[in-house]
Amino acid sequence: MKVAVASQGSDVNDHVASRFGRTCYLVIVDAASGEFTVHENSGKLKTAHTAGMQTAGAVVSLGVDAVITGGIGPKAFATVRAGNVAVYTVAPETVADAIEKFKAGRLQPSHEANMREHWK
Repeated sequence: MKVAVASQGSDVNDHVASRFGRTCYLVIVDAASGEFTVHENSGKLKTAHTAGMQTAGAVVSLGVDAVITGGIGPKAFATVRAGNVAVYTVAPETVADAIEKFKAGRLQPSHEANMREHWK
């Protein structure tokens, strides 16, 4: 299973980003092997209204099964879910800790966005 984690940095020891759409990095982790790759997402940081949907589209195109983030807005949530990607939200912690919780079944899938639209 491939999991995308919105991350503040390019390593599993960095913290999970609090805002999915404006995350600097997407750390893609193979939950079985623990191997990971990093995809830079900084190009979406200056996007006015569609950063969340663009990041969600990138996640879906990477073929992941789940995404872990600190917070996700309604449009990004809908886009990720339309791509059959499960969403998990976590409190501030490292990417590695979030992945361990995911693998241990200690994270519950989110059924709705946990942030408002940025521009409202």
